[in-house]
Amino acid sequence: MVVARSIWLKMKNKISTLLVFVWWLAPQLVTAQCAMCRAVLESEENISTAEAVNNGIVYLMAIPYVLVAVLFFVVYKKMKS
Repeated sequence: MVVARSIWLKMKNKISTLLVFVWWLAPQLVTAQCAMCRAVLESEENISTAEAVNNGIVYLMAIPYVLVAVLFFVVYKKMKS
């Protein structure tokens, strides 16, 4: 039991270190495309481009939710029958 606890503590430390690293790196990853999107949307020459970028954001946001909903529905049907 002591050995399992020791292994768990080591794994917990590694996971914590990894999460701190990802948390530190996340703002840099999130803002990586921000300048490009801002440049496209601030150019007031073509409003349809801004609308296309906004629609793309909505599609990218909605697709994972739809996939998860379908997965839960399939699991629910399997569990019910």
